[in-house]
Amino acid sequence: MKLVNPTDSSQTGANAAAAQQEAAVELLERALAELAGLELPLELPAADEARATAVNALGQLEDYILPRWRSLDAPLLAVVGGSTGAGKSTLVNALVGHPVTRSGAIRPTTRQPILLHHPHDADWFTSTRVLPSLSRVQGELIKENTPASRAGVAPDARAMTSLVLVADPAIPQGVALLDAPDVDSISDDNRQLAGQLLAAADLWLFVTTANRYADAVPWKLLLDAASRDITVAVILDRVPAGAEREVAADLHAMLNREGLAGAQLFVVPETELNELGMLPPPAVAPINAWLANISEDTAGRAEIVRRTLNGTVRSLSGRLTALSQAVQDQHDAGAQLRDDVQTAFADAGTRISQSTSDGTLLRGEVLARWQDFVGTGEFFRALESNIGRLRDRIGAFFKGQPPPAIKVESAIETGLQAVILDQAARAAEDADQRWRADPAGRQLLGLEDLSGVTAEFPAEVAAEIRAWQGEVLELIRSEGAAKRSQARWLSFGVNGLGVVLMIVVFSFTGGLTGAEVGIAGGTAVVGQKLLEAIFGEDAVRRLAKDAKTALDTRCARLLDGQQQRFFECLAPTQADARRLGDLAGQLAELGTQGGAA
Repeated sequence: MKLVNPTDSSQTGANAAAAQQEAAVELLERALAELAGLELPLELPAADEARATAVNALGQLEDYILPRWRSLDAPLLAVVGGSTGAGKSTLVNALVGHPVTRSGAIRPTTRQPILLHHPHDADWFTSTRVLPSLSRVQGELIKENTPASRAGVAPDARAMTSLVLVADPAIPQGVALLDAPDVDSISDDNRQLAGQLLAAADLWLFVTTANRYADAVPWKLLLDAASRDITVAVILDRVPAGAEREVAADLHAMLNREGLAGAQLFVVPETELNELGMLPPPAVAPINAWLANISEDTAGRAEIVRRTLNGTVRSLSGRLTALSQAVQDQHDAGAQLRDDVQTAFADAGTRISQSTSDGTLLRGEVLARWQDFVGTGEFFRALESNIGRLRDRIGAFFKGQPPPAIKVESAIETGLQAVILDQAARAAEDADQRWRADPAGRQLLGLEDLSGVTAEFPAEVAAEIRAWQGEVLELIRSEGAAKRSQARWLSFGVNGLGVVLMIVVFSFTGGLTGAEVGIAGGTAVVGQKLLEAIFGEDAVRRLAKDAKTALDTRCARLLDGQQQRFFECLAPTQADARRLGDLAGQLAELGTQGGAA
C-alpha cells in the first residue's frame, strides 16, 4: 500500500489552482485587448448600443474581473448604491458609528466616492489594483462629533475622478464599504460613476425607500445584478411605523419574481436623526451583524467572490457574443457598401469596353481625321491592287503630304477621353447615390461630395491614353521586327500602322448605323486587310486582342483610382467576429460553477 504525503497532495492542489488562475488571467487579458481595440465605425441601427456594451465590458474587465482574478484573496468590496435621497450616506455613517460622508439637501448629494476600509486592508486599495482609472486621495478620519466634520476629505480634493480612501478601524477587516453616487443622479457623470462602481463590486448594499422601491432605474440595476448572480443586500430605508411588514413583504415578493430570492432584505424604520445627523445604532444593528459575519467567515467570503466573479464572467461572455454579432453586422454592411461602389464602377468599365469595341468611337472627329488620313480613295485603290507590287507607292503616300497619323491619334485621345470621363462620372454619381440611400453610407460621406470625378482625373485619363497609344506602337514595332520583309511594314511607318491597328480595335460596327457603317466600318475593314497583308491574319487577330486588353486594363486602373475615394471612407473593421465568438465561448466555460475557486 502506497502512502500519500498530505503535504505533497496539498502542494499539487496549490499548483493546479495557480495554473488555473494563470490561464484565466491570460484569457481575460486577451478579451481585454480585443475590447480595447474594438471599433464599430458604421452607423448601423444597433451600433450605439453595441459601442456602449463594449465600453461597459471593457470597464468591468479593468475595474473588477481582472483585478479580482489576480487577487482572489483580496478584501470584499461592498458598494453602497441607490436612488437620490435614499439615505446612503446617512446609512454608511450609521454603519461606521460616526460621520464620515457628507449628506444634505443639495442634489446630487454624494459628490465623490469614499472607500472606507480597515487599516490592515489599506495596501489592497491604495494601489490601483481595483478601479485603476480612479486616482487615489487619502482622506482623514475625523473624530470630532460636530456637524461641520461630516466629510472625510478636504473640499479642494473633490474631483469626480478621485476615490477617497479612509482607513477606519470600525470597518470589519476583509470587507470595505464604498459610498457611491446616486444611480439616478441629475448629473450624467454621477450616474456613470455609480454604474462603474457597482460593476466593480463583490457585494451590493442597495438602498431604497418605502416610497421608491418600485422605481424603474434601481430595478434595472438589480436585474443586472441578478443576471450576474451577485450577492445583494437590499436595505429598505425610512419605512413608516406600522408599515414595515406590509412593505417588506411586497418588496420581497418583487425580489423573488425577478430572480433575487437570495437577496438579504433589511428594513430600517423611519427614525429621527440626532444633532449629528446620525441614525441610532439599533436601526442598523442587523446590517452590521451581517457584515461582521461575512468578515469573520473566510469560506463565506470566498463563496461570495466565486459567485460574483463567475456570474460577471458569464455576463461578459454574453456581451462578447452580442459584440461578435455587431462586428459581423459591421463587416456585412461594409461589404455591401463596398459592393455598391464596385458594381457602379464595374458597370462603367463594361460600358467603356463596349464603347471601344463596337464602333462607337468611329464617329465625329475620329472619323473625320481617319478619312483625312486615308485620303479620298487612292489609299483604297492601292490596297485593292497587289500590296507587294504597290508597296513603294503606298510608302510614298505615307511619307508625302497627307495629314500625319498624329492627328488621328489626337482625335482618338480626345474621343476616348470623353468616353472614359463620362462613364467614370456616371459611376461616381451612382455610387454616391447608393451610399446616400444607406444610413451607414450617408454618415460616412457626411458633407463630402463624391458624385463626380476628381479635378486631376482628366489629365490622368489623357496620360493613360497616350501611354496606351505608345503601347500599340510598340506592339507594331515588335511584330514588324519579327518579319523577314521589314521593308513592307516600314514603308507604312510604325505610327501609320499603329493608327490602323487602333481603328481595327474600334472597328466592330455594333454601335454604328446607316451611312456610318459604310464609311467608318468600311475603312476599318480595309485597314484590317492592310495589316493582314503585312503581318498575317493570325498576327493581326493577336495584335488587336493585345491592344484591346491593354486598353481595358488601363481603363480599369483609372476607374479603380476613382472608386478608391469611396473605399478610403470605409475604415477597416479590425475585430474578427469569429475570434470574439471563440472568446465568448471560453469565457462562458470559465464562468461556470467552479471556474473561480
